[in-house]
Amino acid sequence: MIIDKGIDGGKAFDWGKTSSDYAKYRDIYPQEFYQRILDEGLCRDGQKVLDIGTGTGVLPRCLYSYGAEFTGTDISENQIETAKRLAAEADMDIRFMSIGAEDMDFPENSFDVITACQCYFYFNHETLAPMLSRILKPSGRFVILYMAWLPFEDRIAGESERLVLKYNPSWSGCGETRHPIAVPKAYGEYFELEKNEVFDLQVPFTRESWNGRIRACRGIGASLSREEVEAFNLEHRQMLEAEAPEHFNVLHYAGMAILRNRK
Repeated sequence: MIIDKGIDGGKAFDWGKTSSDYAKYRDIYPQEFYQRILDEGLCRDGQKVLDIGTGTGVLPRCLYSYGAEFTGTDISENQIETAKRLAAEADMDIRFMSIGAEDMDFPENSFDVITACQCYFYFNHETLAPMLSRILKPSGRFVILYMAWLPFEDRIAGESERLVLKYNPSWSGCGETRHPIAVPKAYGEYFELEKNEVFDLQVPFTRESWNGRIRACRGIGASLSREEVEAFNLEHRQMLEAEAPEHFNVLHYAGMAILRNRK
């Protein structure tokens, strides 16, 4: 369980509560998202890659075929157990560990690349920045990745967000607009910013998969009671039946910041 006064007004959330939905509905990044990573020469061809805040291992599993050797860590035991199961079912040799990012103790120069997808704002960066520099090889790269829907430009996303706020008014993950990733100042001493780009993505959904995606967000599945989640699920499905076709795209933007280790 995570409690942070700067997130959702300090309301507790636990990604482990929504692991089943997370595994089924959060693997939504389109190929263009992964291709941007690969085009930078990252997460491929024998590189040793650490994915922190890995959740159910979406990034390692989706990039596994490109030849990197992946390790994934996450503070949630439920998420890691789900990641292990999904990797085993796909016959993927990925090492997963349940540990908080700040508590990792890998040897110096262990990794060529470290990734943090959709999770960098949950970390204590003053602790993490020197640790990542230490366990990265010289000139190794730390890649911060993020993707979010655009509720003021996409009607369905806006309606869904309105319902999330109805059930969880303290949810602070709302109102996204395009912006580069805000790299915390703590990394400046240890890393050089190599690239920080933003790009749009059209992400395909069905009514069921979008309903699952929203249910698996922090504001619903990770923080509400089972009864509240069920009530939201019913009302959200009714909204989609009235407002959305069976198949549709949701406009998202993505950000990728690449930091090169100074040592």
